[in-house]
Amino acid sequence: MAEVLLSIEGIHKRFGGLHALNDVGLTINKGEIYGLIGPNGAGKTTLFNVLTGLYQPDEGRFSFNGRNLFRQKPYVVVESGIARTFQNIRLFANMTARENVMVGQHVRTHAGVFGAVFRGPRTRKEEAAIHARADELLRYVGIERHADEVARNLSYGDQRRLEIARALGTNPKLLALDEPAAGMNPKETAALKTLMEKIRADGVTILLIEHDVKLMMGLCDRIAVLDYGKKIAEGNPEAVKNDPRVIEAYLGVAPE
Repeated sequence: MAEVLLSIEGIHKRFGGLHALNDVGLTINKGEIYGLIGPNGAGKTTLFNVLTGLYQPDEGRFSFNGRNLFRQKPYVVVESGIARTFQNIRLFANMTARENVMVGQHVRTHAGVFGAVFRGPRTRKEEAAIHARADELLRYVGIERHADEVARNLSYGDQRRLEIARALGTNPKLLALDEPAAGMNPKETAALKTLMEKIRADGVTILLIEHDVKLMMGLCDRIAVLDYGKKIAEGNPEAVKNDPRVIEAYLGVAPE
């Protein structure tokens, strides 16, 4: 039996008169790659923002790894084991790649203000471990050669990889990726697919938004489809691809 990692039920989110999420529910099992697709404006990123605490839902239930996370703050969500990347890259542009990943580990560190000021042996040991872990994660995503370069000087594809490395620095159980292949060429996309498969093989569950339907069909174990804030389909890639409601959402209905 699959073990449920994340479960949401009856999620609603409104922005004035816009019902951005309308009774959305889904479950994600440990160890799977779960895809979320839909036309532009379907509510995919809004759902990500709800799951990661950036938006507070109006109604619903949300549990992760047995813990209730409904209407929790982003730092609580991260501490519980959910990390994310963003549709528009949000790196610290003037910090090095290594420093960006070190910042990502902040949620798992213990040195407080006292330790930072007086820099005792325990603080120095922890800082050395953070430094080493950052280099390890840069190697993991394949950009270790850029460790000392400032983030804004990296190529677009390497910035995407850096964002993933920073998210992995939080030691997540679930990694939520918002259009990580956007703007990538076919070679970069293939390399990203290999990286995501490696991340899953190493025990991290993945929730993925992506407009590259071919990538999603070849990568995800299960896929959910949103349209106008509602979930219209869910299942394995083959079933979703052939669902009439999905075809209608993407292609429209032929005139009678």
